Amino acid sequence: MMMKRLLLALALLVSANAAVAAEFDHSIWNGLLQNHVQMINHGQASQVDYGGFLQKRAVLRTYLSQLSALSANEFSTWSQPERLAFLINAYNAYTVDLILTRYPKLDSIKDLGSLLQSPWKKSFVPLFGKMLSLDDIEHGMIRKPGDYNESRIHFAVNCASIGCPGLLNEAYIGSKLEAQLETVTRAFLADRSRNRYNVTTGRLEVSKIFDWYREDFERGWKGWYKLDQFFAHYADSLTDTPEAKALVIAGSIKKIKFHDYDWALNEKK
Repeated sequence: MMMKRLLLALALLVSANAAVAAEFDHSIWNGLLQNHVQMINHGQASQVDYGGFLQKRAVLRTYLSQLSALSANEFSTWSQPERLAFLINAYNAYTVDLILTRYPKLDSIKDLGSLLQSPWKKSFVPLFGKMLSLDDIEHGMIRKPGDYNESRIHFAVNCASIGCPGLLNEAYIGSKLEAQLETVTRAFLADRSRNRYNVTTGRLEVSKIFDWYREDFERGWKGWYKLDQFFAHYADSLTDTPEAKALVIAGSIKKIKFHDYDWALNEKK
């Protein structure tokens, strides 16, 4: 009898572990991204075929329903990479769906806001039994201090704008998340229209993201507490010459200019 109980307990434990290890099925979102997102400039940016998404909105809605059906309790049993991948995909998918509410009659995601409320504060996302906003997902979950402490998320979440890091043409997956975050980070930093070392002025000219969210890059990820340390680690992506790379690695560049953000829609025309 004791042996049967032991075997039953072991079987339940194995079953529970298998359930926890199983990754959420993002295949619908992955297929939509591959069909309607075009990577450009050697993968440094992307353009979104919102017209194509609009034609497949029913398919997108099926995926959104799958996201909404997940309970907070089940979500809490997942690994940290799987949880973060889920939240990034949810943010990006609901952002696309928000654009589709008025597409093609808009030039920017900001057109979906008002004087009293930005589009990011609209509560339209049914998730974990609540009605959330995009800000709730990004700032209340993804960026919440102590949960993930992952600064590279800023190159994965997409605000449907040209100034934003490109929407990746594949879904984020827990088992691949580290590689995916590293890829999108290096791709964005290598985009000279948004990040570069200016040899003439001797200063770094980088995206406004590093100004708005500087605290996230100085919160101790990889033991770094200064933005200079982040830039030094990615100096090979941020610069084009050995001399400039050496200066960034040494932390010798004290002058930083933050580019104006381009809020125009990141649509494929």
